Parts: sequence; structure tokens; C-alpha cells
Amino acid sequence: MRKVFIAAILITAVAGMMNVPISDAFVFTETRSENPAIHYIRQTEGDRFVIRYTHSIHLSDVVETYEVTGDRRIRLVRMEYEDLAIGLPGHAEEGETFTAEDGHYTLEYENRVLDSFVLFVADIDTDLEFRYGDRGYDLKKHLDRGSSYRFELRQLSLLDLVKGVKMNGGQSNQEG
Repeated sequence: MRKVFIAAILITAVAGMMNVPISDAFVFTETRSENPAIHYIRQTEGDRFVIRYTHSIHLSDVVETYEVTGDRRIRLVRMEYEDLAIGLPGHAEEGETFTAEDGHYTLEYENRVLDSFVLFVADIDTDLEFRYGDRGYDLKKHLDRGSSYRFELRQLSLLDLVKGVKMNGGQSNQEG
């Protein structure tokens, strides 16, 4: 009976340790799935990252620059783009600065902080890249086209790391 008790305690301890947060990560979680896959990039090289995409109507690049706040939230720093109209503002709102120079537009934000946002991976052949550190990740190769993902910063447990799809340097259950 004592061996069973000790085994139960060991199993409980290991299971508990598997759920302790150990790694900061940028996390993409499917939003329209009963059993959502988690894709992640471990945060190791600083607090700034960029999402660059080709606008589906204008077919020009939009570059959004973000940084991680001290409390692991997402601060939108600026947007840079070449075309005005659908989805791309031509003026600044309160707390923003808009500049136009030689056909290049920049919208800077004083304090736009988010807990998360939803990213739609369109099923069209245009770019969608996440840049962090000195590396770019083609999100259309890592994520399912036509799907939406909640993007957030989270601390992942060992269990999350094993179950998830690691996008920076391979992962446990499928090539990423």
C-alpha cells in the first residue's frame, strides 16, 4: 500500500511540475476550433517584434511594429504603409501621430496597449511574416490558411511546450 501511495505522490508532483509556467512565448491559438492547436515562438531576444503583411487590396506592404510591456502585454508602436484607403488610416486620432512623406505613411501610437488580438491568415498568396530578433517566420507556412488565431504573450508550461507547435527551432509533435 505504501508503494502505491508514494507512486501516486510522485505522479501528482510530476503532473504539477508539468503545468508550472517556465517560458515566455508569443502564442498563436486557433479561435474557431474545439481543440485548438497552439503555435508558439519562444521570447528570447528582446521586446520588439514586427508583423509585415501584403495588403490584400492594395498589394503593398504594411509593417506593424510592436513591443512587449513589462507586464507582458502588447504595445502597438507604429504602422508603416504606402497606400491610403480601406483599412489604412489617412489621419491621426487622439494619442496618435500621422506623417506622410514621399508616398510613405507612418502612424505612431503614444500608448496603444493590448492584451491580445486576432490575426486572420487569408487563403491568398500574399505575404504574412512575423519578425523577431534576426529571424522572420512565414506565418502562412506555419499556420492554417483561412483560419483565425488569437495572438498573445503567455508563459507556457512544460506541458504546453510539448503539446504545442514550436515555430523557432522545431518542436515536439510535428515539423514547424
